[in-house]
Amino acid sequence: MAGPGAPISPWLRDERTEIAAERILDAAAELFVVRGVANTGMAEIAKAAGCSRATLYRYFENRRALHLAFVHREARRLGERLGKQVAVLEDPRRRVVEGILGALREVRATPILAAWFELSDAAIASEIANTSKVIEVLGAELLANAGTLDQQELFRRSRWLVRVIVSLLTVPGADEAEERAMIEQFVVPALLAPF
Repeated sequence: MAGPGAPISPWLRDERTEIAAERILDAAAELFVVRGVANTGMAEIAKAAGCSRATLYRYFENRRALHLAFVHREARRLGERLGKQVAVLEDPRRRVVEGILGALREVRATPILAAWFELSDAAIASEIANTSKVIEVLGAELLANAGTLDQQELFRRSRWLVRVIVSLLTVPGADEAEERAMIEQFVVPALLAPF
């Protein structure tokens, strides 16, 4: 056992850093729901997380960095859940349709995610949705059975897929039936067209 003043091993430091960052992101999530993403400041997040602003900035250099970390975390979680839902579907067309509809349902039903698509916050969501981590996560889960696409083409199609999802979240169809019809008629053929 190390004595007082002994350096903390790197793995412990990393674990504590991750826990602190998660705590900050959880506090931010609650504020995003109540106040909106654009209306939530770093000082409010620090207070809700129970830390100083200096501590907050140690983990997230600015508001954009915090937004990116939050969206990447939630996209990873959403991607994992969607992956489990569509893993049983072997038909790539059904996989894409059910994956997109599942993403829409889950975001709309989850206040922490839905907050990003309020009118005042949709621009932030649209910008961040185009970051590579979000695209990679959702594309990997929904286009897993899309055939023999090279990495560049898979990324290009995944990027378009994320844009479709964001578009439907910000400007939804009349109901799920209409959205399903649009996805089947326009999205699936474009996403699954031969390379």
